[in-house]
Amino acid sequence: MKLTFLGATGTVTGSKYLLQSGAKRILVDCGLFQGYKQLRLRNWEEFPITAYEIDAIVLTHAHLDHSGYLPLLVKNGFRGKIYCSEATLDLCRILLPDSGHLLEEEAMHANRHGYSGHAPALPLYSEADAVRALDFFEPMPFDQAFEVVPGLSARFTLAGHILGAAIVTLRSATTSITFSGDLGRMHDPIMVAPGIVEESDYLVVESTYGDRTHDPADPAILLGQTIRETAARGGVTIIPSFAVGRAQSLLYEIYKLKQKGEIPDVLPVYLNSPMATDATALYMRYRHQHRLNKHDTEAMCHAAKIVNSVEESIALNQRQVPMVIIAASGMATGGRVLHHLKAFAPDSRNTILFAGFQAGGTRGAAMLDGVPAIKIHGEYVPLNAQVRQIDNLSAHADGNEIVSWLRHFRKAPKRTFVTHGEPPAADALRRRIKEELHWDCRVPEYRDQVELS
Repeated sequence: MKLTFLGATGTVTGSKYLLQSGAKRILVDCGLFQGYKQLRLRNWEEFPITAYEIDAIVLTHAHLDHSGYLPLLVKNGFRGKIYCSEATLDLCRILLPDSGHLLEEEAMHANRHGYSGHAPALPLYSEADAVRALDFFEPMPFDQAFEVVPGLSARFTLAGHILGAAIVTLRSATTSITFSGDLGRMHDPIMVAPGIVEESDYLVVESTYGDRTHDPADPAILLGQTIRETAARGGVTIIPSFAVGRAQSLLYEIYKLKQKGEIPDVLPVYLNSPMATDATALYMRYRHQHRLNKHDTEAMCHAAKIVNSVEESIALNQRQVPMVIIAASGMATGGRVLHHLKAFAPDSRNTILFAGFQAGGTRGAAMLDGVPAIKIHGEYVPLNAQVRQIDNLSAHADGNEIVSWLRHFRKAPKRTFVTHGEPPAADALRRRIKEELHWDCRVPEYRDQVELS
């Protein structure tokens, strides 16, 4: 086998791993780069091999930094199968067309207002491209081996990160390699703990929070406090949120806060993300993949008023009353939350509350760094609102949880590759693995290629 790292190196985005097994080429994950412009430009670069030379794709989960490049690959000629779990397919049916729609919308907006460096600005792919890509998906069950290509099998193990998230183990007659994907939390209030993998010749492990430990305090404390204080000022709490995973965690915590009387039951809460609405409904279908009982799942699904139309979304920006708005995207890189930020960021009564990891180069990271203004749709918007972050609502395992998961291996892999982390996080996890587990471990660079014997 030969492994090439085509993403998630030096960054938490763009996950792509090209595995060559004999004459076959398999791509594990197919994500978009996000954040810094030099990373986003990689989405437009020519792919290292032609799309039709890829025999199959295996997805760990549906988040766009792992699946969002698929429509472009299909547009450029990929005709193999895309293997994933059933819930991942259901989520990709929501996420990928929406991604294409947003890319088209952003290109049209840039052309209309003339702030793009290209004439005309074109989308990376269209909504129609994304819908076409769905025809190539092949859902497979967890905990059962299946053939990816002749001579190479795969097995999905629950990763616990979001619905459908999988740890992927690929195995030939002589060699095995495991990709952790995004590992969930050991004691997440909603998702189950990651499943155990006991052996693999090689391992690729994520390191998003590899250099830190999540605060053990209940994240609902800061969430409730922020919402109460903002409402007392007459302000609006804007929560940029990933539509899949984070939005549902927030809805569940808000439901519990209202149940306990820690935020007023009459305080309006809006979920302004059609994607998040559709994704939330899937929690009823896939109840075996999370911890909530039927009553709590239904309560989570009804914890906010759903904003469906663009007109309703625009109308929210005219309301000058205390409320909570949860809207995609989680790093404020696109979507409806941008229009809310334009409307509410200039007012010091309001709060922008981040509830997830903010990759370098994103608006979210810039706001947390204290910039005085943020650029949206070619214009700078003053940032006078308070900016806060809930660190411990993450759906990613922290450094301790990752190492705890690794300790279940009965023997050390021949080599472990640390990816999907900013450089400090990836290197911190590398050191821990080397010093505590005494494993052969390295942090690969973009486009590094290694032989797996």
